[in-house]
Amino acid sequence: MKRIFTSIILLFLISGLAKAQSDYQPYNYQFYQKLNEDVYSTKTRVHSSLKPFMVDDSLLKTHYDSLMNMNGIKGRFFNEHQIDVKTSNSTFYADLLPDFNLSRDFSDKKNTNFGTLGIQFGGTFGKNFSYNVAGYENRAVLPNYLQTYVNQVGISPGQAYAGIYGNEYRWSYITANVSYTPIKFLNISAGRDKTFIGDGYRSLLLSDYASPYPFFKLTATLGNVRYMAMWTYFDDPLSVKVDNGDRKKFGVFHYLDWNVTNRLSLGFFDAVVWAAKDDLGHKRGFDFTYINPVIFLRPVEASNGSPDNALIGFTAKYKLTDGITAYGQFALDEFESSSFFSSKGSSRNKYGFQLGIRGANLFNVKGLNYLLETNNVKPYTYSERSSVINYTENGEPIGHPWGANFREAVGLLNYSYKRFDFTGEVDYGHYGLDVNGLNYGKDPFQGYRDPARQNGNYTGQGLTTNMVYMEGKVAYLINPKYNLRFELGGLIRRDKNDQFNDKTSMLTFGIRSSFRAVYNDLVSYKAH
Repeated sequence: MKRIFTSIILLFLISGLAKAQSDYQPYNYQFYQKLNEDVYSTKTRVHSSLKPFMVDDSLLKTHYDSLMNMNGIKGRFFNEHQIDVKTSNSTFYADLLPDFNLSRDFSDKKNTNFGTLGIQFGGTFGKNFSYNVAGYENRAVLPNYLQTYVNQVGISPGQAYAGIYGNEYRWSYITANVSYTPIKFLNISAGRDKTFIGDGYRSLLLSDYASPYPFFKLTATLGNVRYMAMWTYFDDPLSVKVDNGDRKKFGVFHYLDWNVTNRLSLGFFDAVVWAAKDDLGHKRGFDFTYINPVIFLRPVEASNGSPDNALIGFTAKYKLTDGITAYGQFALDEFESSSFFSSKGSSRNKYGFQLGIRGANLFNVKGLNYLLETNNVKPYTYSERSSVINYTENGEPIGHPWGANFREAVGLLNYSYKRFDFTGEVDYGHYGLDVNGLNYGKDPFQGYRDPARQNGNYTGQGLTTNMVYMEGKVAYLINPKYNLRFELGGLIRRDKNDQFNDKTSMLTFGIRSSFRAVYNDLVSYKAH
């Protein structure tokens, strides 16, 4: 509750300083893929790799409005916010968000459930200012593989610290955003939320997976170039008890997205993470030298002996046709030329890459969208000399949610017809778990200075594990404004290595709402 009140106070303090961007739409792959037809058209130049989008963009506004104002069923309950006030200069909305499902894990002969009651409110002042606050109280009886994850990490996946009450987990989830556009080319936003960089389902650079975090963000757009500078405040709930149980750290992120043509886009990314206190408890706080918004400046300094964690990356996409877009990413966590260009398998080779294709209206079927993607991350990527400055937030990666030492191939198919949504996912993972007390490079909280071996490293080393994940959902949308829907889903998961062979087969049904992303396609960092 303290965080909810803090978020609300922050919201109104900032709103008092501004006079008034349009509707805020939190990032969620399942919703955003519905915009594929416009975003990945060869006739547009949308800055697609920086999310959430600014949905007042004229290229997206018409399509977005059609998704938010669906025809077919009349009545306020099916088409409007529960509270919806509009004046000549402002808007205000509020919704109660029920999110409940019941499920059965047939493999473990176990009943599971998920129950949430949330509330959101938001609105606009004038044409330049918008705000949104959402809070959820959650409780769940989890399937065994997610229970193992929470017991190891301590966090409900991508949400918050989860307390254990008997066989039930409970946690709170809060986001808050304010957005101000003082001039056409500049947007200023602040709050507690997530940012996603890339055109894929996953991001190796900055994803929407880890828990929400406080941020301050500047986004400038000038023609075909969009540039973001963001400063963040992270938690590190490590076993080393400093600063009342949690250690704190800061991050600065820069991203430049350049739409070279209607078809080709290039992106350039950097990040630096540093500790508010070191392992000995020496206070440092916010380093004001990181206010400098110039991209690649600080990572260059970090490579010259800075104690902080620097990561750089590149993104690209090319629209082959209106229905096919190829995209990719490259993340470089550490560069040592003698190791990088050799074939010795050095533990200093810390990098990852992504390749994928995605598009809309597959086989000329309107609303049938797809994505095929592979992600590869070398052992020890995202880890650091000291765990407090690793590439994580609140116990989870802020890059790919699987950490490092893995290969993944994932395919998604989505089809929308009127108020029906159909979703299918197939995910294959090959990865290595840390085992026998040795650090094989999976867990980003293990310092990379103590690897299992200096050379001869390869992806999948350690306890080599293969995972197959398949999930299908069908939903009927009751109200598009807050994504209220009936949802029926099925899930099959197999996780196999020399020590265990975990199986999960689930059927779920519930009434869901909100746009927050909940990921179930996860793997653990260590053997159980």
